[in-house]
Formats: sequence, structure tokens, C-alpha cells
Amino acid sequence: MLSTPFFKFSLFLATFWLTTGSLIAQEDEQAFFIKKIYDYSLTKAEVYNRLTHLSEDIGGRLTGSENAETAVDWTYSELKNLGVDSVWKQECMVPHWVRRKEATVEISTNNKDFISLNATSLGNSIGTEGAFWDAEIIEVYGLDTLATLGEEMIKDKIVFFNRPLDPTQIHTGRAYGGAVDQRSRGPAMAARFGAKAVLVRSMTTLIDDVPHTGVTVYDEDGIKIPGIAISTQDAESLSALITQGKSVMARLSADCGMEEDKLSHNVVAEIRGSEFPDEIILVGGHLDSWDLAGGAHDDGAGCMHSIQVFETLIALGYKPKRTLRCVMFMNEENGLAGGKAYAKASNKNKEFHLAAIESDLGGFTPRGFGCSAKDDVFKPYLSSFQSFEKFLDPYDLHLKAGGGGADIGPLKSQGGLLIGLRPDPQRYFDLHHTKNDHIGMVNKRELELGAAAMTSLVYLLDQFGL
Repeated sequence: MLSTPFFKFSLFLATFWLTTGSLIAQEDEQAFFIKKIYDYSLTKAEVYNRLTHLSEDIGGRLTGSENAETAVDWTYSELKNLGVDSVWKQECMVPHWVRRKEATVEISTNNKDFISLNATSLGNSIGTEGAFWDAEIIEVYGLDTLATLGEEMIKDKIVFFNRPLDPTQIHTGRAYGGAVDQRSRGPAMAARFGAKAVLVRSMTTLIDDVPHTGVTVYDEDGIKIPGIAISTQDAESLSALITQGKSVMARLSADCGMEEDKLSHNVVAEIRGSEFPDEIILVGGHLDSWDLAGGAHDDGAGCMHSIQVFETLIALGYKPKRTLRCVMFMNEENGLAGGKAYAKASNKNKEFHLAAIESDLGGFTPRGFGCSAKDDVFKPYLSSFQSFEKFLDPYDLHLKAGGGGADIGPLKSQGGLLIGLRPDPQRYFDLHHTKNDHIGMVNKRELELGAAAMTSLVYLLDQFGL
């Protein structure tokens, strides 16, 4: 007869190997399913065709515009046709800025022979009321310089903000973040010192002739002056003239401005979870874009990535344990009305988003995901999140701290994990907010890889939770 200690030890070994074998078998099953996700995404996905339609057939989608509402109706139909459990439009009031006629900027050193610059009005900027405004240009490199110069030097001049993006930053988003205050707050700050208008160097490391638009934000009760972006090549040339000690005059005009707010919508689709329906996993992007092009990378790609997540899982017959949501947010570019409206409704309904994944950095090759959360839950969430890396490493995807997104940011108070897709960042700001952000700049395979990466992470979150 076996001794009790020996019997217990044998039972322990048997249990250990059975458990280990079961876990290995389970992991094999999940790894195999992720392979199926990638196979489908790279051979049958409609993500590129959908993005082509959104970018080229519908076109630029300024909030409040007819194109934006056309995009709402179209994405609603696309999601409904996938066979989701429910789909709805969620109301939100959005600002309605219009670019009636593109800005013009001409410069001269003798007030006689004028040279045209490549220019575009900043989003939400006021115009010149159909007139041409003339003034001397004064060059500055940051908002803090305004106080140093004071009203005496700035009054009635055109302030030229010319701080470039830092090319030594490997992550171009950090370079953008280090310079974008000139665009977002430059006109408002310069107005405090009596400036007549503002020119801003475009937000890109690329030296070319393409101007970049983007939002500018005025003081609520402050004076408003026109804000116009010029291309980086023209910024270099203008700066060279000023550096030579020459007095440079500018003549500019712009026909643009805010109209009454309009009713718009987020589009929300849902697949109800079978085991944990009260735990929501969200994927989304913002449906609005600037008007200079079709917003293929910013953020048509993110929206079509998110729809593709649903298409792929449905096509593979996957039944989620947790509730999956796909959200097309409206008004990320100049107000975040959609993200705020979604979070407000979610909080009112006492919902819990276990995880929210946003794609808003273009359709380039995915490098991984970054995440953030409330301090009290971040460490255990990060540990769980990074445990998925063994499944995603074969696809060159890495999981790191630091990430999220503007539209999902208001959900942070719910205590879930906020995740951002991290594509290769090197080309994004070459196209960002320009006339070049069209489907011709999107690589089909890179777009499909992004959709596969997001689908795989959704699957792992649903399988394991946090």
C-alpha cells in the first residue's frame, strides 16, 4: 500500500501536469485563433475598400457639415449590415466652422513686390471679413516670448510663430506636442498684446510646400484675430529674410468663421457578451476630419480599423464573453463633443468599460499598444495587459505603459484600461491635417495589419479580462 506522503506527492504531480497541459492547450487554441484573425484580415477584410469610400467618395468631414452627416449615416448602415446585436446614433451638439475661401498670404520687403506663400486658415479661426490686411511681421519662437516683447513691440503687427518640431525626438508625437501650443493658443495669446493676426509654421518635421491646418482655441471673452498656417518651406524662407534684418510686410486675407452649433451624432454598435455582459470592451476612432482632404489617416483609418474588428470576429463566428462596442466619435478635431457625450451617457447608465481602445495615429504599420488608467488600478492592469505580449510578439507588437486617446479619455473615471494603437509614427505628421491625407497615402497591407492587431487585442481582453 502506498504511503500517504507519497500518494499526496503523486497526486500533486498529476494535478500539476494536467493543469499545465490544460493551460498549454488553451494557449495553443488562442494563438491559433489569432492566426485566423490575421489570415482573414490580410485576405478578406474590407477595411481598405471602406476607407476608400469614406475618404474619396464622402470626403472631408468637418463637424456640422453635410459630409459629416453622410458619414454618420453610412457607418451606421455598414455596422448594421454586419449583423451586430444593436446599433444606434447618439446625439451631440457640435461646433460648425466653415472655410468659405482659402486664406492668402503675400510678403514683401519693399511693400511693392509681393510673393505668395502656401497658406491655410487654422480651424475655428476668424477671417478678415473679405478685406486684405497689411502689417509688419514679427518673428517669435514661443508663447513666452510675447510677454518679453510686450504690447509696445507687438501691437498692430502680424506675429509669426516659428518654433519647429524637434527632429531629434524619435516619437514624432512628442515633437508635435512640444510645438503645437503655437497653433492651438498662438492667436489667442498674441491678441492679448494687440497683434493684428498670426502666422504659424506648420506642425511637421518635413520641409515642403504643404500647409497644415488644425484647431486654434480663443479665450472665451478675449479678442479674436485670424490664425493662418504657412508651409515649413515658406517659414524657412520668411525667417531668413527677417534674420537678414529686413522689414517684412505681409498682406493677408481669409474668409472663414464659426456658424451656429449643429446637431450631430456618434455611431455606436454593440455585440452583447454571453458571460460578462456588464464588462464593456470598446474600439473606436473619430469620424470627423478637416476639410482639406478625405482624412484617410486622420482618422478614417481608426474608424475603419474599428469596424473591421467587428467584421472579422463575426466572420470567424466568435461569440464574445464580454460586451463589445464599436464607436465612431464625432468632433474630436475641434471640441471632443462626441467623446464627452458618450462618456456622459455611459456614466449616467452606470456602465463599466473594462477596456477602451482608440486608433487615431493613422493606418501605418502597427508597432504595438500603449495604455493608461487610474493610479489605483494601473499596476495590476499593466501586468495583465503585458501578459498578452507572448501572443502578440510573433506579429512584432509590443505592449507598454503610456497611451490612450482623446475620445476615450473621459472614460478614465470608470476605472478601466485606456489603450491606444501605436502605428509607426514617422510619416504621420507629414500628412496630418493637409490636402495630402487621402487614400493614395495609405498602404493597404499596413492598414489591414492595424485592423488585425486591434482585433487580436480585443480577443485577448475578452478571453482573459484584466
